[in-house]
Amino acid sequence: MKALFRVAIITILISSSILPVAARKKPRTQTPNKANIEAATRLQVFLDRANFSPGKLDGTYNELTWKALALYRQSRGEQPQPPPVQKKTKSNLAPNITGLDLDSIGPVLVPYTVTDADLASVGPVPSSVPAQAKLKFLPYRDAAEAIAEKFHSDIHFLEKLNPGKLKTIKAGDQLMVPNVEPFELASVKDIKPGSEVALQAANEIEDQPGAKAGTPEEDRGATANVVIKIDTKANTLEVHEGEKLFAAYPVTVGSAQTTSPIGEWKVRRITKMPTFRYDKEMLQHGRRSGNFHLLPPGPRNPVGVMWIALNKKGIGIHGTNDPGSIGRAASHGCIRLANWDIVRLATKIKPGDSVSIH
Repeated sequence: MKALFRVAIITILISSSILPVAARKKPRTQTPNKANIEAATRLQVFLDRANFSPGKLDGTYNELTWKALALYRQSRGEQPQPPPVQKKTKSNLAPNITGLDLDSIGPVLVPYTVTDADLASVGPVPSSVPAQAKLKFLPYRDAAEAIAEKFHSDIHFLEKLNPGKLKTIKAGDQLMVPNVEPFELASVKDIKPGSEVALQAANEIEDQPGAKAGTPEEDRGATANVVIKIDTKANTLEVHEGEKLFAAYPVTVGSAQTTSPIGEWKVRRITKMPTFRYDKEMLQHGRRSGNFHLLPPGPRNPVGVMWIALNKKGIGIHGTNDPGSIGRAASHGCIRLANWDIVRLATKIKPGDSVSIH
């Protein structure tokens, strides 16, 4: 009897020592493998090339990718797939890609050799606004930031593609990058004769009802009868020709304090590499003050590399110095896009085109 009792006690002790260990083992969370990352990146590159931008490429089936795919299918007269319910944890569910010619993009990742031109717009950027206002140009803070923007990428994703290489980038280095059409900063700065260059800050120019159309250079290649439709709830900007949707981009719209102006507007002018009037009182509360700073042009100007003015003073569609904020953070009343998207949008519109904000 005593022997049986001892065996029972030993069994209980062994069980009690094993169970807590098993209980401490958390179920394995599925991390995307290389094939899943490549498949998600392929879809993002496909949509980006089709001008239905998923925002910054990160190799996941994120919310912006689902939105871009839905709008792409809508443009083809197809029924969009309802997006997954957004939970507290980030969802990475793959959407239905039936009917998409994803192989048409070729290799999803391609090698790129860093050039001196890539590094020409890199330099120190002071943190304070008054110090920034003393500069002649607001550059990228480092080479990794410049390359990430050039290839429409999340910088952490670029790091995963090139482990250990981004901290010491120099001309001649070879990196793996998504196979998108590169955003060329130099082409934005290359102002041609006859293109409009505003001497005033882009958000300072007075309203001009019935403003004339752009120069021949600005009008050439722009699509006729274009309407821009901005959905402030979905954070999307759609470009329509008549009833045909042919491009869409994720945007950030105004906050509760400085809402984007709901209504029907017109494109007044397109300013490349704008100067920006930084007025904290205006940005936070919508009231102009005499305490402001004029920030120079550059990719890290608060309004990015392009300002598309509307016929409402101080309000425009523009680029950004923080592509990670697109689709999520609130702007100061304007409509904000990634720099690579605002440049593509600018090639499709011209002064006089309609803008509907709803």
